[in-house]
Amino acid sequence: MIYLNLFFVTKHNTVRIMETKTQLQGNNQAIVNKAIDLIVESGIDLSIALREDGLMNQFKKSLLERALQAEIDEHLGYGKHERSDLYNYRNGKTSKTIITDNGQFEIEVPRDREGTFEPVIIPKRQTRLDGFDEKVISLYAKGMSVSDIQQQLKELYAGVEVSTFMISKITDGVLQDVIAWQNRALDEVYPIVFFDALVVKVRQDKKIMNKAVNVALGIDINGKKEVLGLWISDNEGAKYWLSVFTELKNRGLKDILIACTDNLSGMTEAMKTVYPRTDHQLCIVHQIRNSLKFVSYKDRKAVVNDLKPIYTAVTEEEAMASLESFAKKWDKQYPNIAKSWYDNWPNLVIFLVYPDEIRRVIYTTNAIESLNNNLRKATRNKRVFPTDDAVFKSLFLIIDGLSKKWSMSIKNWPEAMSHFMIYFEERLRGVKNNLHS
Repeated sequence: MIYLNLFFVTKHNTVRIMETKTQLQGNNQAIVNKAIDLIVESGIDLSIALREDGLMNQFKKSLLERALQAEIDEHLGYGKHERSDLYNYRNGKTSKTIITDNGQFEIEVPRDREGTFEPVIIPKRQTRLDGFDEKVISLYAKGMSVSDIQQQLKELYAGVEVSTFMISKITDGVLQDVIAWQNRALDEVYPIVFFDALVVKVRQDKKIMNKAVNVALGIDINGKKEVLGLWISDNEGAKYWLSVFTELKNRGLKDILIACTDNLSGMTEAMKTVYPRTDHQLCIVHQIRNSLKFVSYKDRKAVVNDLKPIYTAVTEEEAMASLESFAKKWDKQYPNIAKSWYDNWPNLVIFLVYPDEIRRVIYTTNAIESLNNNLRKATRNKRVFPTDDAVFKSLFLIIDGLSKKWSMSIKNWPEAMSHFMIYFEERLRGVKNNLHS
């Protein structure tokens, strides 16, 4: 029992706590083995002992209450049955419900007359143990709604009723991480930045509105993926994009070599204002998708095959010839397809001036597509978000989880970067020392 008594955490006995932790770590298995022997020898039915109201929760309850008694003894300066001339003294107890992995139980928390006692082992207003908050956040990160989480927790924690208010309060703690992440410093140069958007439904002013969540995915000089930020807007335009690019620049991003985007309204004008030397390449995959929007199913395969020579051409002249050939064949039936390619031509063929090594990286949008597929899963599960903050919390948690897996450079990066170092020698001169072999 010596180790259990020493285990109680107090505010001031730092050395004693450190010594106790060392003792516990060295004798942990011996203590566990002894406790198991005592339980087995007692003849206790283990199926009953492991129930919600069984031995495990009784042990936790007793341990917490004994620890709280040790804490208030230290706070007051004397034990429960000792005499003292101090003005402050014990003033009864309050009941508190604690939620754990094995269900819930009530503990008695001692009080002092002056109300200055602040427990350490189970602080005021804390009612959850055993990683409960982490489980809630994990479920939220998987795209589950608050009501779904409530039901899941009821099943996980043996019928424990957790209010939707508590769940929202737990997940609101993520907002501080979101703010810090959205305002963190960025690298000075990203050779490629992909911009894309997904649409979410958000409740606002008692209405359900469609809002665009814009995502910026940067590829750093070592070929690693990094989400630079998230922005929500009711509508887009040059003014909106100007604010986005200005924010990126204020966070330290001085230069983008190539930006790959969908045909987003006002983006080109805003980009040229903040990053005048950036090449703006419209996403070929998005252009093809937009081309197929009004094509009948029976013609889709043929249209895709006839578009392919345009974006796989070796030179811009060859690409234009392929577009003219496509227009002659399909303009009568689908006049808007060729027109869209003609209208956006300057930004569609930028990648053609680069060698194959760079083209493959720019043209392949797998990086941003893979990210957005994961984000869309969460938005589909949520159906309607109650606030913009709820959108940020959900998407940030998914991005945070994905980022931990992004340890490798994207495909073909070493070859592409060697060409970037030649094509953009002046602009990349200051970052050569940061390249990892």
